[in-house]
Amino acid sequence: MCRHLGYLGPAAAVGDVLHHGGHSLIVQSWAPNDMRCGAVANADGFGAAWWPESGSVGDPSEPVAATSYRSAAPIWTDRTVDDVLTHTRSTAVLAAVRSATVGMPVVATASAPFVDGRWAFSHNGVVAGWPHSLAGLAAEVPVEDLLRLPAATDSAGLWMVVRHLLRDHDPVEVLRRVVTVLDESGPGSRLNLLLGDGTTLWGTAVHHSLSTSVTDDDVWVASEPLDSDPHDGDRTWEPVPDRSLIVATAGSVTTHPL
Repeated sequence: MCRHLGYLGPAAAVGDVLHHGGHSLIVQSWAPNDMRCGAVANADGFGAAWWPESGSVGDPSEPVAATSYRSAAPIWTDRTVDDVLTHTRSTAVLAAVRSATVGMPVVATASAPFVDGRWAFSHNGVVAGWPHSLAGLAAEVPVEDLLRLPAATDSAGLWMVVRHLLRDHDPVEVLRRVVTVLDESGPGSRLNLLLGDGTTLWGTAVHHSLSTSVTDDDVWVASEPLDSDPHDGDRTWEPVPDRSLIVATAGSVTTHPL
């Protein structure tokens, strides 16, 4: 049910981030290791969001809007990755490859990450009991916002809820609340959520895999380690315990129980 990653660190080409490691996000699109569903590949679209390099915008104290590219095609067939995104540099990237739940549309607008202003969001997994299980949270979202639902999918519905809650609450509170409510209304949901604003990544691991790798200069968060052997190489990958929430910045990761 999809794979995603987040990167914060020295400026890098967005395309290189997608290719990073022997088990890169692109490799995970056709050869994932830990899907936890009946699918065998993530061929139903992909997307990437990035933020301008530090110093390339006006007031550094102002939030910087994310830019994104999304497609309904398998990531390995889209020349944009190598022809365009390898020439686009950023200090922050959030990207995903999609395996659509049966019955949900395969369109570009259903591919994560979903973007609004400085926020970029991805969901790895499935909302059990969709759409009824999300109805309580969705009832708090203004009708005008719900009418702008980017696609008729559980992930897009989650995004509308998260986006609304971020207007008045901090990311940790938002993700914790969403997970807590869906635990009760949609038991068995797999909620690997990833949220970024260009300087920080927030993620949850609930019945789905998530790993982190951190050095003094950068941090990577990914559904699966991006190295073929997570303990044999220049980087070490650590699994995030189930039912945990992480807060990551370049050079640090903190983990909190949900």
